[in-house]
Amino acid sequence: MLDIELIRKEPEGIKKAIARKGADPALIDEVVLIDRNRRRVLSELERAQSELNRHSKDIANLHGQQKIDAINNAGIWSAKVKELKPEADRSQREFVDIMLLIPNPPLADVIDGASDKENTVNRTVGEISKFSFKPLDHVELGEKLDLIDIERAGKISGSRFYFLKNELVQLEFALAQYAMEILTAEKFVPMITPVLLNREAMTGAGYLPAGEDEIYKTQDDLYLVGTSEQPLAGYHSNEIIDGKNLPLRYAGFSSCFRREAGSHGKDVRGILRAHQFDKVEMFSFCLPENSEKEHEYLVSLEEKIVSGLGLPYQIVNICAGDLGSPAVKKYDVETWMPGQDQYRETHSCSNCTDFQARRLNIRYRDKDGKVAPLHTLNGTAIAIGRMLIAIMENGQQKDGSIKIPEILHKSLNFKEIKR
Repeated sequence: MLDIELIRKEPEGIKKAIARKGADPALIDEVVLIDRNRRRVLSELERAQSELNRHSKDIANLHGQQKIDAINNAGIWSAKVKELKPEADRSQREFVDIMLLIPNPPLADVIDGASDKENTVNRTVGEISKFSFKPLDHVELGEKLDLIDIERAGKISGSRFYFLKNELVQLEFALAQYAMEILTAEKFVPMITPVLLNREAMTGAGYLPAGEDEIYKTQDDLYLVGTSEQPLAGYHSNEIIDGKNLPLRYAGFSSCFRREAGSHGKDVRGILRAHQFDKVEMFSFCLPENSEKEHEYLVSLEEKIVSGLGLPYQIVNICAGDLGSPAVKKYDVETWMPGQDQYRETHSCSNCTDFQARRLNIRYRDKDGKVAPLHTLNGTAIAIGRMLIAIMENGQQKDGSIKIPEILHKSLNFKEIKR
């Protein structure tokens, strides 16, 4: 949620900024009008409550006609309070509802663009795999080596689900452990998070109301997480953190669930875009003045993880129109997948500034005792399904086997997958 003071002071600037994300600038005009009415009603309610309190106190100290007058006045102001309270509640709800629709404006250095087609590559690292044979994709490899069963998953769950089998199961756990070892060495706190959240927490993380079509919802009005960013964002909700303890960094493991409602016909083959997958996510709470530096730090850890696996990758700068609602700036890491003959997104990393913190009421206290919203950031450590694809396709050999990155050998009882 944006700071209303910023909107009051710079409405035209905010209009231009959110328009870069594809949001309707007219939202800001509506906010200004709704906020003005809300402040008027709240001011009237505050005055009525003050007058009621004053006359109520006078009743105990007055006698005769003065006491009767005070009782009558108290009754008048009590009726006024009762009249104004529902209006004040309505105006506050209306204000919150429209504020929740306004995205976090992108930073000034974010490139313009309306879609992912206008994202730009910052740099490319590593040589792409070269083969003396036509490389297979992960679906063909998974079938030949009995590692993935999509057909039988379809019988019991439908499309975009899969069974992992045999060595690929062990490889999943090795990848999760690999990421956790790197992050705990950097003093991240390892966490296994809930995968069901209430509406308040999901809204606070910035994924409701706009993203409702992409989220699974239970009959108990709980939402399945699409990333452990969401529960980690709410971990310190309604808390004040001593600024001396920032940054607080967490490494969350969870299963993730996404309806993929807007991706019909896109990446339908294989396990790249599934309704369920596992992931290790980084999340950071930091001081506002440090969030841009923290963003670069999280990206550096993503690079360390991918490069440690010996995989070629590129860093992509995300344009304004391709940013989600909470993020002011975002980078993707795209890893080379030879079976598809292209780089594909395996990691993302976002700076959300104080957007989530304001929604979740997470603040910090500085050395002078002042309290203010902190900043939040998130980044993928390992999206396991996509890393499995990259390892399988880059590690495939002419004889049909798959070489496993050396850094994972200590966690496995095999160095290659073969039949």
